[in-house]
Amino acid sequence: MTGPAGRILVVDDNATNRMKISMAVKALGHETEMAEGGREALEKLGGADYDLVLLDILMPDLDGYGVLGEMKADPDLRDTPVIVISAVDELDSVVKAIELGADDYLPKSFNPILLRAKIGTYLERAQYRAQERTHHLQVEQAKKRADELLASLMPKQIARVLKANKKLLPVRYDDVTVLFCDIVGFTSYCESNPPEVVFAQLESLVGEFEEIVASHGMMKVKTIGDAFLATANLLQDIDDPVREAVECGLEMVEAANRSEAEWQVRVGVDHGSVVAGIIGSKNFQFDVWGDTVNAAARIEEFCKPGKVSVSGRAWQNLFQQARGRSLGMVELKGKDPIEVIECQGFRDAN
Repeated sequence: MTGPAGRILVVDDNATNRMKISMAVKALGHETEMAEGGREALEKLGGADYDLVLLDILMPDLDGYGVLGEMKADPDLRDTPVIVISAVDELDSVVKAIELGADDYLPKSFNPILLRAKIGTYLERAQYRAQERTHHLQVEQAKKRADELLASLMPKQIARVLKANKKLLPVRYDDVTVLFCDIVGFTSYCESNPPEVVFAQLESLVGEFEEIVASHGMMKVKTIGDAFLATANLLQDIDDPVREAVECGLEMVEAANRSEAEWQVRVGVDHGSVVAGIIGSKNFQFDVWGDTVNAAARIEEFCKPGKVSVSGRAWQNLFQQARGRSLGMVELKGKDPIEVIECQGFRDAN
């Protein structure tokens, strides 16, 4: 036998014809099963995979036309090749069957060489289609893994833009709140604890930070070691970004306090303009930069452990809602000093 071996369903209401066809097919090295009529054929097709169907037309319970109609309407069966077995005087019926979706036909007084050739042709096609389906599934799985990797490396809003446009040029955004959070004494903690323990504790806390950020409609930009950077009102509108960021920061302080390591964090917040875009051509990363980012980072460094502090300009969006205490002026490299306000809660809090 040349070509692939297949599993073939022989459908004919005449027992002699069924046996004759089945024996001829088995002689070619293929596996066969038989069905006495159209109903039984559909039941067998629904319960197992077949590479080819040899189908009679005239059958009492459900004829070949009915079987073809059911197969072509079923997404799981429509690609299964069908060769109609027909008597010479049924040529009109054969034409109708071909129009209904049959792939080919054989006369009932078939030649064994012709039988082998036709079966081989359609089994090769069936094998090719199966390979195509497998390849398509592999491509879809690879695409899904790539999407998951992109989502893990990039904020979801940025991942959507990259998938749609393939690139993201740097753009200036106004009215953006930037939050920096950093763990106090993290370096010394790492030196006095096993790395796997530190990693597990940090991973757990960062996961909780991500949930807090998302609950406030904010966007995590990145983590650098124990530093966590997030934004509000960047690529996703928020009505009161400064308040959301400060509330987010206060919740991050609480989350760190109740962590297994009982860490303390400092949170710095500023509000203004940023530039955002993709950095790198191979190992690319979404990032934000500008005076607002630098100020938030500097405020975080100036902030007291377990507290959230904001710039004076950010406080202008917050002072009617919150209670605060001035910590004085902070020097920024190449810039005028800015006032830092320590937020001590909200006036409308219970």
